[in-house]
Amino acid sequence: MAAELLKVENLFCERDERILFEGLCFSLEQGEVIQIEGQNGSGKTTLLRILSGLSSNFEGEIFWQGESIDDVRDEFLGELLYFGHHPGVKAILSPEENLRWYAAMHPGIELDKIPYALGKVGLAGFEDVPCHTLSAGQNRRVSLARLYLSKARLWILDEPFTAIDKKGVAEKEQLILEHAAQGGTVILTTHHELGVGDRIRHLNLDELAGT
Repeated sequence: MAAELLKVENLFCERDERILFEGLCFSLEQGEVIQIEGQNGSGKTTLLRILSGLSSNFEGEIFWQGESIDDVRDEFLGELLYFGHHPGVKAILSPEENLRWYAAMHPGIELDKIPYALGKVGLAGFEDVPCHTLSAGQNRRVSLARLYLSKARLWILDEPFTAIDKKGVAEKEQLILEHAAQGGTVILTTHHELGVGDRIRHLNLDELAGT
């Protein structure tokens, strides 16, 4: 039986006097992929930020391997890769320098894989270009390259396929499948219909909204 990595109990969140979700309960085991669904404004990004420890605007409990994430925060963050709407890259640095900076904060990442990671997201030839000269889409790709380097077991991805062509989308889908096959867990939002077979599970926030 697969081990339970993440568990959410009775999560409640309200924004602008409107309940986004309440009584939200779910858990994820090693090897699972869950897609968070819902209309715009349903709280998808808010939920991912809560799960990533970036927002405290909620009630309820979140557990990592059976312990409250408040009690094992450093361990939890060490096992987490979060990809959000903002690329989170340093504009003055190049793509390669940004990934080296990321690697310095996450021991175990193999630096010699950085050129490969940048090539996989379509940035071959842009390794040494300052990120402030790149487009918004290219900066998102710099951040997305972390997926090819990270040793984190939990990936939380908010619209990871934005500004990616069909070939790139297929490669990222395969990467997600490989991560899950190796015991990793993925939580994501996307407007793209994923081609990852029956491994994916769906959670629709519209069904949990307050009335």
